[in-house]
Amino acid sequence: MARYLGPRFKVARHLGVNVFNHPKALQRGVKQHKKLSEYGEQLLEKQKLKAYYGVLEKQFRRYVFEALNSKQKSEEVLIQNLERRLDNLAYRLGFASTLRQARQLVVHGHILVNGKRIDIPSYKVNAGDTLSLREKSRKNEMFSENFTNIEVNLSYLSKDKDNFSGKLEKLPINDDIPVTLKFSKILEFYSKN
Repeated sequence: MARYLGPRFKVARHLGVNVFNHPKALQRGVKQHKKLSEYGEQLLEKQKLKAYYGVLEKQFRRYVFEALNSKQKSEEVLIQNLERRLDNLAYRLGFASTLRQARQLVVHGHILVNGKRIDIPSYKVNAGDTLSLREKSRKNEMFSENFTNIEVNLSYLSKDKDNFSGKLEKLPINDDIPVTLKFSKILEFYSKN
């Protein structure tokens, strides 16, 4: 398998950030790095962003080069590509408590986009699209508890608890996302290659 399925706490400690949003992730402290070179800093930032979104290298590289080649601001295009992934939006809206769980929900066909069943985690959701939980899945206690208990406080998303749905109101910008990284380092890392 290409996707990392090992101990998540070790990864979080190594990166120094709770990338998996788990309450116990950094209980044992953060691993101290020696003074990093410029390349080391760029690599660490890239690894953090990949871990936040659970994206594999080949796909991540495609997102970065698309951002670098766009006429818009590269950092914002990269963030929009990652934030608009169906698995990420399912997680942000509270359909699942973790990104891994959200990916599984999508793959198993529990999430609908504008009423259509889509089972591709990397599907790019457009502004104005509505995500909803499949009618049959609403009876599942875990799904309904997750959705009603997890609050959304992101300006680019809206949530309708009564209809088990949420909407991507607008494209996100860097200030909107709950991830703190040095995006310029990531773009520098790939622009050299």
